[in-house]
Amino acid sequence: MQWDPSQYLRYGDERLRPALDLLARIPAAAPARVVDLGCGPGNVTAILKRRWPAAEVTGIDGSAAMLARAGEAAPECRFAQADIAAWAAEAPADVIYSNAALHWLGGHAALFPRLLGQLAPGGTLAVQMPFMHAAPLRALQHEVAARGPWASLLAEVDSAPPILEPGAYWDLLRPRCATLDMWETTYMHALAGENAVVQWATGTSLKPFLDRLPPDLRAAYLEAYAQAVAPIYPHRADGSTLLPFRRLFMVASL
Repeated sequence: MQWDPSQYLRYGDERLRPALDLLARIPAAAPARVVDLGCGPGNVTAILKRRWPAAEVTGIDGSAAMLARAGEAAPECRFAQADIAAWAAEAPADVIYSNAALHWLGGHAALFPRLLGQLAPGGTLAVQMPFMHAAPLRALQHEVAARGPWASLLAEVDSAPPILEPGAYWDLLRPRCATLDMWETTYMHALAGENAVVQWATGTSLKPFLDRLPPDLRAAYLEAYAQAVAPIYPHRADGSTLLPFRRLFMVASL
């Protein structure tokens, strides 16, 4: 996908809150090497560096556009372009932090143990992922894609695959680490602006669909999606739109 950092950061405050909630639960006091896996535009990478100023903080992302923005946001950090599904640490990391990135990848039963294997003794893997594959926000993207003049172009398109149930991650990680902290939060994001839910999704989960369509069909698909989500995520009396957004967190330490 061709990521648009500006669109992603349109609701930057709302997207930042779970990143900070995850960071607050990491027990590492003075890590030497910190990796921000799937760092995106680097706004969180800069915060990691501020928490651990003596650490070497490296951001990894597959998007050149995101990394260009990240270099501006956190010039004191290192950045590298890589497929996060195949990434391997140059040296064992003390903290691997991944906020809203690993849900784009399948094969978590193999991925998560492999990431634990990239840690130094006593290291921590900290992950936050949206848990939204069954929510109307996501489900309606597929329903709208299956009908209309764009259907044949979108027949093979998928967005982020469903993540595992929380208990599956517990069973996967707990035997491999000394401590495991897991929790869920549903954020009630109060979004401003017209078609706020559409604008939110355009920065993330709608991208695979939109990238496949020519401009005329893209606009028509977005309009159909907007009409589908409007009754479910209505404007409130104050003009805001409430988006309940469920997220899963895990902090595993060796």
